[in-house]
Amino acid sequence: MSERPEPLEPPDRAYGAPEGETEAERRRRRARFLRDLAEARALRDRVQPRRAKVARLRHAMRMRTFRW
Repeated sequence: MSERPEPLEPPDRAYGAPEGETEAERRRRRARFLRDLAEARALRDRVQPRRAKVARLRHAMRMRTFRW
């Protein structure tokens, strides 16, 4: 069997990270993404309150039945 070839780009570059990005820049970009995601979820919850309520109840049920 042949060995796997090494990836041509480091993992960060494979996911679209800019060339020469520092750890702090990556964290800022990630924080901005997570803020935007939370904003989008909040908007969806306001626009579709019934679906949001069902999702909250489903999540609560999952958390009650989760075993550590």
